[in-house]
Amino acid sequence: MSTSPGPASSSLPAVARETTAERPWPVRTLSLKISDYVTKMSPLWVEGQIVQLNRRPGMGTAFLTLRDTDVDMSLSVSIPVPALDAMPSPPQPGARVVVNAKPAFWTKRGTLQLEARQMRHVGVGELLARLEHLKQLLRSEGLFDAARKRALPFLPRRIGLITGRNTAAERDVVANVHRRWPAAVFEIRQVAVQGSDTVPAVSAALTELDRMDGVDVIVISRGGGSFEDLLPFSNEAMVRAVAAARTPVVSAIGHESDTPLLDFVADLRASTPTHAASAVVPDRQDELSGLHTVTSRARRSLATRLTRQRAALAELMGRPVMRDRHAIVQRHRDDVTAARREGRARIGTRVEREHDRVAHLRSHLRAVSPQHTLERGYAVVRHSGGQIVRDREQVDPQEVLRVTVARGDFAVTPVTGPAAAAAG
Repeated sequence: MSTSPGPASSSLPAVARETTAERPWPVRTLSLKISDYVTKMSPLWVEGQIVQLNRRPGMGTAFLTLRDTDVDMSLSVSIPVPALDAMPSPPQPGARVVVNAKPAFWTKRGTLQLEARQMRHVGVGELLARLEHLKQLLRSEGLFDAARKRALPFLPRRIGLITGRNTAAERDVVANVHRRWPAAVFEIRQVAVQGSDTVPAVSAALTELDRMDGVDVIVISRGGGSFEDLLPFSNEAMVRAVAAARTPVVSAIGHESDTPLLDFVADLRASTPTHAASAVVPDRQDELSGLHTVTSRARRSLATRLTRQRAALAELMGRPVMRDRHAIVQRHRDDVTAARREGRARIGTRVEREHDRVAHLRSHLRAVSPQHTLERGYAVVRHSGGQIVRDREQVDPQEVLRVTVARGDFAVTPVTGPAAAAAG
């Protein structure tokens, strides 16, 4: 059985972009390339938090793990023991330090390591200056505005609690909530609240509770601590996670002198875990007392109103019109009778007046009628065609005229000869 020989070193691509599936780099070549690149890097200062510190007696080199304070990333660091001894105080796990180191790549293991030359503690003054800068940055983005803070529900269906494992803060919140409202239900996430794991652990628990249906409020609780212990609660990643949460968040760190940035972004700041318990649920006894007071007032108000209505009804029923139920009908009946009598009288008067007026008009018409004129001896002469004769010149001597008198009419002929002339 034979195997194909590897590619000759003389035929290897010179740079990474020239590699192909047919002409790849061996692992050793890539490791050497990376080592060459890292070796060319200049020494630098890097900041982080000590997670592990291994210093064995008799050894000239100590090893530690340096973790980023915002994300879960770490690097191995080697440092000469004299460099550690030169520090004012021995470094402890959890301390924030800055390290002057030269990156080194170990080709056999394929790992990157920092070879430290000097280490310094991050001073409180410097940390305060950084926190103040971050505070101003977040404030300028509106994360601390009162307008974006949400009101806590009156009675949450479920309370999310993020706290340390078996801590007094957890017992204070749970005990005081159940004392105020025994039926309260919790979703508790016990995580690290001190050290390098605090930020990722608290942020992950917050995200989980924020996505749960029925969790109406989330309490982040810790029982106080030193300035360094509370630094994770001013971490930018945690502050932004709280700002992005859909569920109202209560900060209950349990401190007075120091104010982490979590207090500014939370929807409510509680000075202690006990204060947080009083903020997330109402007091059952107070609510029952208030309900009893409201019920008593409602009963008294209803009784007073019923008494007044009964008195008003009794007064109404005591009136004469209500004692004699027919009195009001009789009064309206009398009004109708009087109105009918008055109407009839007015109609009679009007009819009589109109009767007199008609008689007067009849007499007037009779006086001016043609018949009345005829009765006085006048006559109406018409041509044979019916036209009234108004002029003698209109009369033909041979024509037969019609004469109408009061009691009939008759025919006549015009007078001719001497008689007509004498008449003319």
